[in-house]
Amino acid sequence: MFDLKVINSVVQQLEEERGIPREKTLEAIAMSLATAYKKEYGKKGQIVRASFDSNSGQVEFWQVKIVVDRSQVIMEGDEEMAHEELKAANVEDIKIRYNPEQHMLIEDAKKIKRNALIGDELIFPLESKADFGRIAAQTAKQIIIQKIREAEKVSVMSEYGQKEGEIVAGTVERVERGTVYIDMGRAVGVIPYEEQIPSERWKTGDRIRAYLYAVEETPKGIVLKLSRSHPKFLVKLFETEAPEIASGTVEIKAIAREAGSRSKVAVVSHDPHIDPIGSMVGQRGVRVSTVTSELSGEKIDIVEWNEDPALFIEEALSPAEVVSLELDDNQHRAIVTVTEDEQSLAIGKGGQNVRLAAKLTGWKIDIKSSGGEVLDEEEPGESEGDVITEVAAEITEAKMDDQKVEATEQNKAEAVEPKVEAKADAKTEALEEKKTEEKTEAKEENKKTEPKTKKTATKKKKE
Repeated sequence: MFDLKVINSVVQQLEEERGIPREKTLEAIAMSLATAYKKEYGKKGQIVRASFDSNSGQVEFWQVKIVVDRSQVIMEGDEEMAHEELKAANVEDIKIRYNPEQHMLIEDAKKIKRNALIGDELIFPLESKADFGRIAAQTAKQIIIQKIREAEKVSVMSEYGQKEGEIVAGTVERVERGTVYIDMGRAVGVIPYEEQIPSERWKTGDRIRAYLYAVEETPKGIVLKLSRSHPKFLVKLFETEAPEIASGTVEIKAIAREAGSRSKVAVVSHDPHIDPIGSMVGQRGVRVSTVTSELSGEKIDIVEWNEDPALFIEEALSPAEVVSLELDDNQHRAIVTVTEDEQSLAIGKGGQNVRLAAKLTGWKIDIKSSGGEVLDEEEPGESEGDVITEVAAEITEAKMDDQKVEATEQNKAEAVEPKVEAKADAKTEALEEKKTEEKTEAKEENKKTEPKTKKTATKKKKE
C-alpha cells in the first residue's frame, strides 16, 4: 500500500532541511489517513483516528466516543423543550445534541468499562481499508500540507525566537519602495526605510547584517523585523569586537545615536584595572574602526560614564572643554559655560554634539559662552523629526534672508546707478562751463591787447 522507503526518506529530509520533527510528520500522515477514511467510509459526526507504523507500513483505524451524562445532552424528541430552555439558559449551560456516533451515555459506558467517567473517550476498532477515492486522497494531501506548514511555523518561531535581540546575517533578495527584503533561509527578513542607515544603498545579492528586534507571524509566513539604525545594533557589534563587553567586565550604560552620522557611547568598567575606553577602542583603534566600517563610516564618540551628573555631562560634551556647569534639579536642566573658542565644538555641526549629549545624559542642556550669551539649547526628548524640521526651517529662513539681501543690494545698485550718471553729467557740465569761461576770458584779453598794439604800430610809423 505504501512505499515505506520513499516515506521514510521524505520524513528524514523534512527533519534535516526544515527542522520538522519526525513525530510531527508521522502524526500529519496518520491524521490525513483518518480524514480520508472518514470521507470515504465514515458516517456523519463520527470521530475517526488512525495510527501509522513507518517501519511495517501497517495502518489501524478506530472510532472514538465520548462519555456524557443525560443532563448534558439533548436527546431525540426533546427538541421543543430544549428550545424553550435555551432561551432562558446561560452560555455555559447550553446543551449539545446527542449523536450516537460520537457520544455514549454513562450508564452504557459502564457496561463496557466499569470505571468509566464522564468525559472519557472509548475506543472501538474499525475495519481497515486500503482503497480510497480521488476526493479522499486529495483531502489527505491537503491535510498533510497544512500540518507540515504549521509544524514548520512552530520550528521557525522557536529557532528565531531564540535569536531575537541578536545580530543575524542574510542576502538581499529585493528592494521595494525603500524596504529591503532579506533571504534568511527559512524566513524572510524585512528592514523598513526608517530602520536603515540613510547613506546606505543595497543591491540584490549583497550580504547584510542587521539587528533582529521582532519575530512576527503573518498569513504569508514568519516575518523577521530587522534594523541597522537601532542603538542595540551598535551594542551587539561592540560585543563581538570587545571580549570585555561580552564578559560583562565593561558595560555600555547609555547610547545616543544618529544612524550613519554620529553616535555617543557611555561606558563604565567594573574592574579598576581595565580602562573602559581603551577596551572599546582597541589597539591602534582596530575595534572601533571595525564597527565604524560596518556602520558605513559612522563616527563614534566613547566617553566614560559617571554617577555624578555634572561630570557625566562634562564628559558627554567632549571634545569641548567646559568652563563651568550649573544644574537645576527641578527642571532637570544643565547650564554649561564654555569659552568663545570652544563654542563651535560644544554645539557641533547643526547642534549635533549638544543634541547627542542631551540624549545620552537625559538632561536638558543650555550652552552659554563666557560672555553670558546663550548659544544653544537642547532637550533630551527631542525627536529626529523635530530636528529635521528645525533644520529645514533654518535653511528656508537663510534662503529668504539671502533673497532679501540680494534684493536690497540690487535696489541699492539701481539707486546708485542714476546717482553716478548724474554725477558724471554734472562733472561734464562743469568742465564745459570752465572751458567756455576760459574762452571768454581769452577773448576779452585779446580785445584789451589789440588797441595797445595798434597804438604802438602808429607810433613807429610816425617816427
